[in-house]
Amino acid sequence: MAAELLLLLLVCAGGLLLPAEAQDSYDQLPTVDKAGVDLALEQLLTNSGVKHHFRFLKSVEKNERDEGFGVRFLYHHFHLRPTRCAKGTAASDSRICPFRNDRPLMDCAVCYKTVDEQIETTPEPYVHCIQRPRLTEEMTTTRMNHWKKMTYKTGGATIMALSTG
Repeated sequence: MAAELLLLLLVCAGGLLLPAEAQDSYDQLPTVDKAGVDLALEQLLTNSGVKHHFRFLKSVEKNERDEGFGVRFLYHHFHLRPTRCAKGTAASDSRICPFRNDRPLMDCAVCYKTVDEQIETTPEPYVHCIQRPRLTEEMTTTRMNHWKKMTYKTGGATIMALSTG
């Protein structure tokens, strides 16, 4: 009986710890991924049609293309969840701004170029966020097309193609 009670207590304690861990998943992101999430959060903050404060929930998909010399192209698809804090609140701590479960997730995708972990303005970063239930297949295709267009190379000289004589 005591063993069953102890097992029940451990399961309940684990259940309480799990949501807090999930809410702080932003802190687990690499710096370059945080920069892309921050772009989406800035866009939502400045959009007058968005009425809620959001925090990062989870990554759905990531693509990266390393060009060398510190240059990388990134595509990050992720979900943001509304919180109980007022829009514009600077806090992103799970204890201060807990997630709400009565509003849909925000589905976001960002594509951008970085040089030495800093986002470049050329090409212009692509940010697209929409409430999850409103996301269409066409929007998903458009997102991937932005990624392909940003990373497409027409070719150029390589060491093997250069003539020495």
